[in-house]
Amino acid sequence: MKHRVGIVGVGLMGGWLARHLLAAGYSVIAHDLDPAKVDAIVAAGGQKVASPEQIAAQVDVIILSLPNSKIVDDVVRNSLKLFETGRKGLILLDASTADPVLSKTLAAELAAKGVEMSDCTISGTSAMAKVKDTVFMFGGKKEIYEQCIPLFQAMGREWVYMGAHGNGATIKLVVNLVLALNRMALAEGLTLAKKAGLDAAQTLEVLKKSAAGSKCMDQKGKYMVEENYLPPIGHLSIHYKDVRAMLALGASLDCPLPLLAINAQALASQMAKGRGDWDSSAVMQFYKELANL
Repeated sequence: MKHRVGIVGVGLMGGWLARHLLAAGYSVIAHDLDPAKVDAIVAAGGQKVASPEQIAAQVDVIILSLPNSKIVDDVVRNSLKLFETGRKGLILLDASTADPVLSKTLAAELAAKGVEMSDCTISGTSAMAKVKDTVFMFGGKKEIYEQCIPLFQAMGREWVYMGAHGNGATIKLVVNLVLALNRMALAEGLTLAKKAGLDAAQTLEVLKKSAAGSKCMDQKGKYMVEENYLPPIGHLSIHYKDVRAMLALGASLDCPLPLLAINAQALASQMAKGRGDWDSSAVMQFYKELANL
């Protein structure tokens, strides 16, 4: 018997998760602050509810695809009202880029109510989610992970059990840290190429074929070369939020992250110029203006 699934947050990422589950024959209830996004999932075969607090009684699993842990906490307490409407055995998968400490704390509180919350983060952009080229990274009870494998099979390419609560959130920050520096390195290299008179598009193609090649180039290179950052496949503002979370985690562990600190300053400069809604590849603009190109 397939799980009945509720998805809260059906935007760039959550919307594709919902569609993949529907395509695999799952019953899906969608909720989002934007009614148009919910209606799009309903048009694809999903369902909606009059109030989010009704979701828990109608599903076996709730997936949260939200911006950050503070919003997750608010949604759990005040929208879904899981401390009132939750029931023993209900599974809550937090697919947000979460704060590991806040995630573990909320999971422990919900466990006392019988709700099994796990941090189930996702590596991949919304464009990758569209074609199921994503990796699910799970932190929580092993038996819950095993129960959810059919869901992961329906939504993504790979899935990995990371261990205890909070580990799924932590590995997501580590993955995003490396991605952030990959993007910045690519922007710096393209800037040098332009300053030296090389064709940016040709440089990108050479980089892809070289030892320096990466998925980052496949996903973000064209944006940087064309200097066209709309529509985004990952908002710069969300990326900046994630980077600050990485720095906070590093500070709590006395772990030096000097390269990431520079990246944060580059992103802050773009935020100050009102570019938060641009794609995260707009770090290229930081270099363009710095080099007076």
